[in-house]
Amino acid sequence: MRTFNMDLDDASHQSTIPSTRRVDNTKLVFYQISFRQLSLVTVLLPLVALVLCFITAYTFQQSEIHETHCKVYNVIPSISAITGISPERYLWRMSIALHLGPRFLISSVYYNYYASRVNLIVPASDQEWYAKLVKICYWVNITEISSLMGVTYISNRDNYPVHEKIFITFMISSLVYMLISLIIYRRIHQPMTKRQEISYAIKKLLFITSIICTAGLVIFFMKHRLFCHVLAFSWFALCEYIIASANMGYHVTVFLDFPNEVMAIAPKESSHGKED
Repeated sequence: MRTFNMDLDDASHQSTIPSTRRVDNTKLVFYQISFRQLSLVTVLLPLVALVLCFITAYTFQQSEIHETHCKVYNVIPSISAITGISPERYLWRMSIALHLGPRFLISSVYYNYYASRVNLIVPASDQEWYAKLVKICYWVNITEISSLMGVTYISNRDNYPVHEKIFITFMISSLVYMLISLIIYRRIHQPMTKRQEISYAIKKLLFITSIICTAGLVIFFMKHRLFCHVLAFSWFALCEYIIASANMGYHVTVFLDFPNEVMAIAPKESSHGKED
């Protein structure tokens, strides 16, 4: 599989139904899809599933989703609560199963993109450091995605201690990834284009939002866990939803970073430039 750059207008008119076409007089492309479209579907899968889980659970299973160890009044259920009950858990797990593959792929695309631009950094003495930072960023992102998988398939009802630890890993790796990628993004884009400035500004805003809400999440969780304050868990859950939305929004900036690229399946070329 290889990627080709093409105008966005051209990419948007390409059918996602498998077909054979030529990109020039010699190369055949059996299937291609806009990277932008793929990224959109990837983000929409968990978003739509989360909304549906919230609506159905809140409407039909309130007694199950509001249950807490303190037995205090609660109005907003946590994400774990609405995605850990049946049948919502099946919808959520299916959406994450379809979401994970493209996420790993997008992570690799970002790694190669960042690595390809490291040699543009001035002064050259900084290039080695940023090359290492790009690798760290990649593996932190892989940890985040893997933690998302773990926290999805090991629910709080199945094994709360393990679920809690994986959730903490997800939160930390998510914030660390955002921070490192912000540092790299700004350094490799000097000067920035208008589109890159917008992408960076959105990323920065969502990172700050995530930091603030993470602090709130910890505070309200402790209030609920240690003191059983009324509505503390609702505030915890609200922070959790904002963090999840900010995380999705951060990753959807791939629209701005790769607006014209497509992914394609085509015959492999030999070392002499001919098809095998």
